[in-house]
Amino acid sequence: MTTITTRTVEYPADNLTMTGHLALPAGTGLRPAVLIGPEGTGLSDVERRRAEALAELGYVALAFDLHGGRYLADPEDMLARCMPLLADPDRMRAIGHAALDVLWAEPGADRARTAAIGYGTGGAIALELGRDGVDLRAIGTVNALTTGRPGEAARIRCPVWAGVGSQDPIMPPAQREAFAEEMQAAGVDWRIVVYGGALHAFHHPTVGHTVRPGVGHHPRHARRAWHDVVALLAECLLPERPSGTD
Repeated sequence: MTTITTRTVEYPADNLTMTGHLALPAGTGLRPAVLIGPEGTGLSDVERRRAEALAELGYVALAFDLHGGRYLADPEDMLARCMPLLADPDRMRAIGHAALDVLWAEPGADRARTAAIGYGTGGAIALELGRDGVDLRAIGTVNALTTGRPGEAARIRCPVWAGVGSQDPIMPPAQREAFAEEMQAAGVDWRIVVYGGALHAFHHPTVGHTVRPGVGHHPRHARRAWHDVVALLAECLLPERPSGTD
């Protein structure tokens, strides 16, 4: 296993002191960089482990915070915080930009090879960075088929990959269709992968607190979605292999 280093980073955003988790690969020189956004409940060990897994693959990875160091286990608390946030693209973009500034401040982070991935609310923030015209090389989301303000998807300059469960009541077929129409009309290089039988937040291991109806872990599809995200990053951030190699 590759040796990595991690540290907690504090930074201001949304009138809060955010607490992110930065994971750095061994070695020197510029490395591709990945921003990781959490579900609406907030930054947890799930996203921290994903940042560390990406660092082991050679990426500089920052799992960013949504709630000023809090994890909102109560669904009502989470909705009270997230619903106004999801309705305000400028707030989402400000949170994303603040985290991106921290990631790009790392000497080893290559801002010319940066991707944003995210889950739920964190995925919506990744998409809003794209709609704001940030020079990203890839955007990957799970459970975040959110649409934006009219015309702004045309600012997205990179491939967009989106994963969703077929039985997700929070991102139903009508929402998938609206997202697809937005991406297509904007000329974005986009993909949606629908994981059969999966609910909302299917990627997230089962938690020990109350969750919203329609939320549930699907281990097999969780592994597949992670594999798909890693493949997206390799496709968009790593050097192309010579022709004729596999």
